Amino acid sequence: MSTAAITRDPGAVSGSAGADLVLSGITKRFGDFTAVDNLDLLIPSGSFFALLGPSGCGKTTTLRMVAGLEAPTSGTLSIGGRDITGTAPHQRPVNTVFQNYALFPHMSVLDNVAFGLKRRKVRDAEAQARAALDLVELGHLGARRPAQLSGGQQQRVALARAVVNRPAVLLLDEPLGALDMKLRRQMQVELKKIQTEVGLTFVHVTHDQEEAMTMADTVAVMNNGCVEQMGPPQELYELPRTAFVANFLGKSNLMQARVTGGAGEYLELDIAGNTVALRRDRATDHSGQVLVGIRPEKLRMEPASAGPGIRGVVLDVSFTGASTEYLVDAEGIGTVGVFAQNHGGTLFADGDRVQLAWDPEHAFGLRGDEDSRAGATEGDS
Repeated sequence: MSTAAITRDPGAVSGSAGADLVLSGITKRFGDFTAVDNLDLLIPSGSFFALLGPSGCGKTTTLRMVAGLEAPTSGTLSIGGRDITGTAPHQRPVNTVFQNYALFPHMSVLDNVAFGLKRRKVRDAEAQARAALDLVELGHLGARRPAQLSGGQQQRVALARAVVNRPAVLLLDEPLGALDMKLRRQMQVELKKIQTEVGLTFVHVTHDQEEAMTMADTVAVMNNGCVEQMGPPQELYELPRTAFVANFLGKSNLMQARVTGGAGEYLELDIAGNTVALRRDRATDHSGQVLVGIRPEKLRMEPASAGPGIRGVVLDVSFTGASTEYLVDAEGIGTVGVFAQNHGGTLFADGDRVQLAWDPEHAFGLRGDEDSRAGATEGDS
């Protein structure tokens, strides 16, 4: 059965750009604690949008305010130009898929999916529920109870139950957190495929960087109740604008440097006595002290020679299959991480003296007064 068999709830907001989700000046306080601080977001209709950040950054509180489960302290929310700030959850064209699935154990899979439609006395509710199950490739399991399904299958049922209502916005609250790694990656692909097919707006809350980058058209990285940076996943990864984003979205080597000159499109920098170049348009500051960032996989490592370059000693070697990860004690800089693809090139061992270099097109520059450890996890180098 085609997805066309799933019809829109007459009470939902219709149409493409007309159903944009807009958060204006949203603030949420719990006593003296500010969970979300003056947040402005415009989430286009039909997009896959991810709120990414560590625990306590405000992303789940933001989602709960959109769902109507929390009331903002100040600010407004609207969908399709309709102010929903003061409306009850059931009055909003929104559905939520939770991490724990929240399926009714005493009902069949088909009845779980059809529940909301039957409650609203929607015609052909069962046919629409079957279409939704076909969409998530579980049409053959409609007669089973949730307990008879695997975790991944239960998550698909929860998704079908939400999608069948054709909400203007579908909220996903860490929906894959309870799945093992292999199944989680499979479901990442499936979720994106389903979102593309049904054309709904998905707002996905997660702390998993890979999950956000795999599925989302746009990622908003949150920290301390604010959005640090927002944009397409590749843009955030290749050109982070704060140390927090650089460290939280993947791994970065951030090194103290001083701008010593430069004309045209390149700046000239001094890093621990080494002269390096940085594209002016890839730097937030163009004078004084700055942080220079380079991703571990963008670094080249060669045996030490008499030529120019940042010298160091290999501290640790970790073989990971497709690549080898090195920790290098770089002179005057500290510990630097290097990822090298295993394609038959030179392998280094603990204690080897090496030289590091990179293409200026791959580096980025941040404010010099930023904390170079901001956003880094415990295990990052």
